[in-house]
Amino acid sequence: MIEFALKAFLTFFVLIDPIGLIPLFLALVGTRNYTEQKSIALRATLIAGLLVLSFALVGNAVLHHLGISLAALKVAGGILLFRIALDMVYARLERETTEEHAESQARSDISVFPLAIPLIAGPGTLAAVLILTGTAPGGAWGFGLVLLMAAAVLFITYWALRAALKFANSLGRTGINVITRVLGILLAALAVQYVADGLKTLLNR
Repeated sequence: MIEFALKAFLTFFVLIDPIGLIPLFLALVGTRNYTEQKSIALRATLIAGLLVLSFALVGNAVLHHLGISLAALKVAGGILLFRIALDMVYARLERETTEEHAESQARSDISVFPLAIPLIAGPGTLAAVLILTGTAPGGAWGFGLVLLMAAAVLFITYWALRAALKFANSLGRTGINVITRVLGILLAALAVQYVADGLKTLLNR
């Protein structure tokens, strides 16, 4: 069980990649105030945790019922991620002044998309949940162990994002704006890789 727990932890840590998520998080929340940034980090990790839990409980049954493969899930996630990447490259991420905030309270919540899904709980993470829960030893104990390891990595992810906010403050608005376009290109490449992996699996079936 200890060996399986370590395997599950490392799998989730590599797939979620808390450290690699930091620059993307900074680029996405760079225009928000510090209080809102902390709130977004907390909501994103909690929502990702709920998604992982839901997928562990009913993921296989729902996908099977709908006739959706994990490969198709990767393609869909990649397309959505590419949409965000384009906004980053062309500087179309939402930016608001105090006046704009007073005029509009109905903007999109990035804690749900793209942070919680697909950046934190992406296709790879969801696929790992299905695989690990399906192969866990010890029945219910193994199932619970998978969820515990996922929760541990999500906890690390939350504190990594919180710590990153101090780094963001040292960069300033100009620094965030500069890295946003560069990260948009990297995010686009990640999205294309998701789509390519999904299509490869679908075409080889």
